[in-house]
Amino acid sequence: MSTYVLTVSCTSSRGIVAALSSYLAENGCNIIDSSQFDDLGTGKFFMRISFISEEGVRREQLEAGLTPIAERYKMHTEFYDDAQRMKVLLMVSRFGHCLNDLLYRWKIGALPIDIVGVVSNHFDYQKVVVNHDIPFHHIKVTKENKPEAEAKLLELVKQSGTELIVLARYMQVLSDNLCKHMSGRIINIHHSFLPSFKGANPYKQAYERGVKLIGATAHYVTADLDEGPIIEQDVARITHAQSAEDYVSIGRDVESQVLARAIHAHIHHRTFINGNRTVVFPASPGSYASERMG
Repeated sequence: MSTYVLTVSCTSSRGIVAALSSYLAENGCNIIDSSQFDDLGTGKFFMRISFISEEGVRREQLEAGLTPIAERYKMHTEFYDDAQRMKVLLMVSRFGHCLNDLLYRWKIGALPIDIVGVVSNHFDYQKVVVNHDIPFHHIKVTKENKPEAEAKLLELVKQSGTELIVLARYMQVLSDNLCKHMSGRIINIHHSFLPSFKGANPYKQAYERGVKLIGATAHYVTADLDEGPIIEQDVARITHAQSAEDYVSIGRDVESQVLARAIHAHIHHRTFINGNRTVVFPASPGSYASERMG
């Protein structure tokens, strides 16, 4: 038996849930998890259904058969095979905490993705990546060669079949063209001080101002720098007794956890972009097992 995920977004209307559940039941499918949300402010409806095809009906058949219902409600629908791993390209500069965390989670099976490569504008983590039997791509970026560097990146995305780009502390600004080309498919992580402490040493600035909470934000990348729809956030409490170095250490730990959770939500199709915001359905009880998180 195959397990699939169906995602739906459309204008809210009476009868959508009944139509979808009836259709799946009539085609020998058993729903094992379902989440839905009506945005009363925009009139948009979002739904994620995880189900088992108990009678062997294939995804292609289910997609074709759903067409009349999708047209009736003007739905945007996607079917995903739960056994198929998403192809992910990681990008990093000189801070490796997020990269190392993701590689470890991937290695032990806690993050079920196919890492098709790691791109960096430096060589700091080449050996780490190669030791994991993952292709390493050095793409130098300067003011003079930025268009050429981004063209190389786009070609790599095309050749590798990349479905998601993760900026694991990649410290270069992506062009509007790339952001539009990969809209909804680039995730970035940054400290939650923005825009309060911009520039160099944000944790030192926070320490000097006596900040009591530090945190991190993972979001989709848009042409507006660090202003894309937020996927995941978290914070850690700080006391007066902790040093500037403690701020950095705690901050990096929070960044790593938040980025991993954001990727986890995206690869399991629990995120929906809703204008400048996101709808993120929570993982169901026991999801670490059902979503093969280890």
